[in-house]
Amino acid sequence: MTRWLLRMMTELSSRKFVSRLTGRFAKSPLSKRWIPRFAAMYKIPVEEAEKSLDQYRSLNDFFTRRLKPGRRPIDATAGALVSPVDALITGCGVIQDGMMLQVKGQDYTIEELLNQSPRLSQYRRGYFWVLYLSPTDYHRIHSPCAGDIVESEHIPGKVYPVNEFGLTSMRRVLSRNERLVTYIRNEIGEVAVVKVGALNVSSIKYVDPMPSRLERGDELAYFEFGSTIVLLTEDGTLDPRSDLKTGDKVRMGEKLGTLTARQ
Repeated sequence: MTRWLLRMMTELSSRKFVSRLTGRFAKSPLSKRWIPRFAAMYKIPVEEAEKSLDQYRSLNDFFTRRLKPGRRPIDATAGALVSPVDALITGCGVIQDGMMLQVKGQDYTIEELLNQSPRLSQYRRGYFWVLYLSPTDYHRIHSPCAGDIVESEHIPGKVYPVNEFGLTSMRRVLSRNERLVTYIRNEIGEVAVVKVGALNVSSIKYVDPMPSRLERGDELAYFEFGSTIVLLTEDGTLDPRSDLKTGDKVRMGEKLGTLTARQ
């Protein structure tokens, strides 16, 4: 009964206007006073931030902060695919005939995640990573590889929470929430960076100006609150790290695997 009630309350609160209201406050000068409390509550390592707390104009300004140079070294190994974000791995594995299996007990199809994109046939037997960003994490999104942006798509949707409760109790939130998809063509093949909106994420923003060519680790976008990235690689193009598994934490720039030519 309690779980059912929580689901109903989440359904009612997961509307875009709720996130817009939250975002409006977070961007206002009034929110500035909440920055020290927010940083302490979520144990954010403020010493990594580019600026001191009193230099941020609003809570959103702090939340989308950049880091001091060198705080996230980018793996320089040839062919490395790196994590685009600081995150908890909530799912990873081989895509089985278009299915991402057992992401917090639920299966997802590539068709629904990519909104029936004509590009989806390239990923039916690829590899996937589901990377969850908590409020504690650094929230800028970087390119997982060097390559050219060949397409971007905005997919409207809900803003259900993508935390433990949302992923386990709500029906397939990763493919029902608002998404921003970037397809990057590299020397080996293509990767899809799926940025999933969530409750209280007032928006997902691309960097401005938006580049057409990215180097590994370049800034791509940022969330205006905690959310999730789904990273997909094309069929047969990734040799994933064998020591990474669901439940592990990764940092932006950390190697997830090696991009390899198809056999």
